[in-house]
Amino acid sequence: MLDTLKALDERLLLYLNGLHNPFLDQAMWLFSDRFFWIPLYALFLVLLYKQFPTKYWTVLLTVVVMIVVSDQLCNLSKDHLLRLRPSNEPHLIGLVHTVNDYTGGMYGFYSGHAANSFAVAVFLILLVSKRYRYIIPVALAYALFTAYSRIYLGVHYPGDVLTGIVIGSLTGLGFAKAYIALRHKYFNDRKRTANNKYAFKKGKLINNRKSWR
Repeated sequence: MLDTLKALDERLLLYLNGLHNPFLDQAMWLFSDRFFWIPLYALFLVLLYKQFPTKYWTVLLTVVVMIVVSDQLCNLSKDHLLRLRPSNEPHLIGLVHTVNDYTGGMYGFYSGHAANSFAVAVFLILLVSKRYRYIIPVALAYALFTAYSRIYLGVHYPGDVLTGIVIGSLTGLGFAKAYIALRHKYFNDRKRTANNKYAFKKGKLINNRKSWR
């Protein structure tokens, strides 16, 4: 069963990795570079600040801890499972398309890029998407492009990326739920939110009464 999955993973890699051209080589190289996304990271931070202007440092700290946890879980998996990256697999050398001679580290299960990007995307969507709906496609596009670029560059199997997506999404979900619960418990956000809703409804009612006059 495991051999069948590995063979399927390898065939899917060679198919997806084979869909390359010079333009995509450069695009996927950029998508895989964390520094390329700095303007988007700045937008994410601004939206988090607008959503949580009080005690903003708490959400920043949560994001940092989440990324460290996600990254270290990935490194732990790579160091113990020791699955070679396709770019380092002897029988795939010459078959896998790489860009700029980049082959990554020795081991690749599972993808840290996929895990970290989806942790950030899910965390952000859960915390700010009710107020900023456009962040859903933006965050998902960022995470998907980052994840797919690792297959395109030949440094991860699709299984590595899919596993990273699942674990990263669960990490983002867990940290988002924990952060919301902690804010409600220690910073009275639930009470403040309820009061704001009441004030809004009351203001709306007053405006309606004025319009009747």
